[in-house]
Amino acid sequence: MVIDRGLHEVSGADIGGVVEEAVRQGVPVFTLSTGGRTDEEAFFEAVRETLPSDPPLGTSRRVWEALSDSVWSGLHALETPRVVIVWPDARPVADARGDFWTALDILRDLVATLAEARYTGGRPTQVSVYVAPASSGEAPAEG
Repeated sequence: MVIDRGLHEVSGADIGGVVEEAVRQGVPVFTLSTGGRTDEEAFFEAVRETLPSDPPLGTSRRVWEALSDSVWSGLHALETPRVVIVWPDARPVADARGDFWTALDILRDLVATLAEARYTGGRPTQVSVYVAPASSGEAPAEG
């Protein structure tokens, strides 16, 4: 299995293979778990519990831009050329605020900007995100 940079939709059955391959290659793996929920609160909690952040994310306020900046800095501080993030229990919902889609946009932005030498001081990180919808419905597009 090839682990490619980008955000990819995979089946739940494929997540184990992604993780095994990343571990085999010595790539750090972070597993987000939202319990099938895709609301802002669940995503922030999963990120706080799983991903490196700098500065650490507080629990009282949920600001998408602060989350994005903090995770970006936390991943960059790892000083590793590659990182894999898996979200095995994601599923889109028809919520008014579109929290799921905002979360995916943030993950896509991390993939794009951490890969750019101009943003990383010449030390880019290849970020690979694998999202497995927990149930059928509209699925995230590969990007």
